[in-house]
Amino acid sequence: METDKLAQLRSGDPVLFAELVRDHHRALIALTVPIVGISEAEEVVQNAWLKAYQAIGSFAGKSAIRTWLGSIAINEARMQRRQRKRELLFSDHGDENQNTEDGLTQRFTERGHWQHPPAHWHIDSPESLLTGEQLAECLERLLAAMPDNQRCILEMRDASGLSFEEICNALTVSASNARVLLHRARTQLFKLVDHYEETGEC
Repeated sequence: METDKLAQLRSGDPVLFAELVRDHHRALIALTVPIVGISEAEEVVQNAWLKAYQAIGSFAGKSAIRTWLGSIAINEARMQRRQRKRELLFSDHGDENQNTEDGLTQRFTERGHWQHPPAHWHIDSPESLLTGEQLAECLERLLAAMPDNQRCILEMRDASGLSFEEICNALTVSASNARVLLHRARTQLFKLVDHYEETGEC
């Protein structure tokens, strides 16, 4: 980013910040969906934008602005999910059998949305975990290595919010095939986030 633009951003220039939102909002949605699910990703990213605007004056420019924004969004998503876990632990309506259910089918609704978060969160040992910035990089590497058809459907559905009808028309695939590809893509992301939280590694 040019030095003059960076200085304007640090001063809180609303026009430049609006450009950031326009250019990076969908990417942040895609990064947070594997952590909180599509239903909460928009709220998480909106909160991340607020924090980014409040902290933009401290952005040193040592990393790419997208990396910095991704780190904020990832950390916001993780805090949201930890809060949801605490709510589940103290809820009177929790299903005790949920912890014994196995298989990926229990992790998604019929529409392909996340059913519940991973079971294990080692929040007591943050020194063993990667930073939000590093997790964002892990997710981006996985997306880059993902088969084109899976990544395309994932981005169209979760980042752009297109309907299955729109996706099928654009890619000339059946609805059932689109759902299978989306399920596989989300499963890979889910496993990466789950593994990251348990081991601190990609």
